[in-house]
Amino acid sequence: MKRAKRNDHNLVVDILAKSFDTNKSVNYIIKQDSKRKKRIWALMSYSFDVCLAFGDIFLSDDNKACALIVYPDKKKSNLKSTFLDVKLILYAVGFGNIGKTLKREKLIGSIQPKIQMAYLWFIGVDPTAQSRGIGSKLLQEVIDFSNSNNRPIYLETSTVKNLPWYEKFGFEVYNEQDLTYRLYFFKRDIK
Repeated sequence: MKRAKRNDHNLVVDILAKSFDTNKSVNYIIKQDSKRKKRIWALMSYSFDVCLAFGDIFLSDDNKACALIVYPDKKKSNLKSTFLDVKLILYAVGFGNIGKTLKREKLIGSIQPKIQMAYLWFIGVDPTAQSRGIGSKLLQEVIDFSNSNNRPIYLETSTVKNLPWYEKFGFEVYNEQDLTYRLYFFKRDIK
């Protein structure tokens, strides 16, 4: 595992845009129109920029998988974050989905504990390289990194087939919510 840098932007965004193309949670906030794929790319670009400023971005050694982590206690509102939010609305969410997106984010924020944590925002593997253990290796490295930094890991997923995968790595469901899809909240304490 290695830390991604600014010049890894397109590689990371491409991996995530491809691996989250049919994700229910992502498509819930993305305006569903002829530009949907570009909007997903814009969401992942936004996520990269936020994690570069307030978290960590990791790539697998073979550049086939990535993980985006935010540290909510380090996230600050400033001119740059406001600019990123405006870009998110214009290029990904669309004005019609602002209310729904804000409501979803408020719900997640009300459920997550207010503690120092590593929030695993996205982890993805290039679809051409899936089912080879690359994502599992990266997730274990993220867990080890978070443990060494004394931060539990929190995440949400709407992908039912990933539930046993997270549980295999010691994550536990601590909440579930129905939006127009089922959203599962996971945590993994420091071990």
